[in-house]
Order: sequence, then C-alpha cells, then structure tokens
Amino acid sequence: MDESETGLRARLVDVGVELVAREGVQALTLREIARRAGVSHGAPRRYFPTHLELLSAIARRGFGELAERARAATVDDATVPPREQLATLADVYLRFALDNRGMYELMFRHDLLESGHLGLRDTSLPLFGRLVELVALARPDVDARLVAGALWANLHGIAQLWGWGSLQLATGADDFVPLLRSALDAHLGAEA
Repeated sequence: MDESETGLRARLVDVGVELVAREGVQALTLREIARRAGVSHGAPRRYFPTHLELLSAIARRGFGELAERARAATVDDATVPPREQLATLADVYLRFALDNRGMYELMFRHDLLESGHLGLRDTSLPLFGRLVELVALARPDVDARLVAGALWANLHGIAQLWGWGSLQLATGADDFVPLLRSALDAHLGAEA
C-alpha cells in the first residue's frame, strides 16, 4: 500500500473509533464509516474486505489504548505488593470499560475474537497474561490461570452490570471501588 492508501485505511479506523465512542457499536456500518470519512460507500472494502476486518481494526485500537493505560498505571516493581498491582490493574480495566462503553463492547465481541482478523486474540491476551503473573505472585498456592480467569470474569461482570445501572440498584453503591475490593477478596482472600 502506498502512503495515501495507508492514510485512508487509518482514517477509516479513526472514523470508526470516533463513531463507536459517540454512538455505540450499532452505528458501525461500512456505509456510515465511509460517509463520515468522505469516501464512497464501497471504498472501505478496498482496505477491509469484510465488515469484521474493519471492526477488528477498530477494536485493536481499543485494546492498544487499554494496554497503554494499564502500562502507565502499573509498575513491574517487586517493592509494590502484587495485590496492590492487581487492584490498580483492575481499576484501570473497569474505568476503561465504563468510560468507553461502545469500544469495550466491540473489543469483547466473540465473533471478532474468534475471526482471527488482525491478530485480535493476540492483542487481547497480553493483559490477561499480566493478570495471571500478578495472581501467581499474590497466590502461589493456586492455579493462577484459573483464578485470573475467574477474577477477569468478575471484573467483566462488574463493568457490564455497573454500566447498565444494575449493581447500583441492587447494592445501593454509588462507586464501584467497594465491589472491586470485594472481588479481589473473593479471588485472592481477604487482605490482612
């Protein structure tokens, strides 16, 4: 691809990122992305032969942003207790999910992760790998992959239910941090 083609490809993804942020996943049609990018409705197919490929490229940006936020907020430092690092990582994850609801929904669509487009599965796994590492340090007595998986599922559930308003209604909480602490206690044991 020459520079102009690379530029148009990036612009289509940029428009998709902006569109999902403003209007949600349901707005991500090829026709609407093309219209907002100022190209013909068939132009996106030149760079993204299928709709899933374009959606995967947009989701990849979301994973990149989440990974960058996680890197910026956490440290690989033995002086910081693993549980504290896990709490920080979990907080970053939940804040990203709640601040970027459309992107978060897109990132975890099963059809995109399973499609293999643009290595999306490989983009999503490093964050889980870091979660596994920290769980192994915090709880060397357990299967870290299983506990990390359960913790991740719990965080994902908190993100979804909090975003829908269900947890606030059920618990009376006005902040998700106590729920986050409870999830950490449930999976890592109560803090001493």
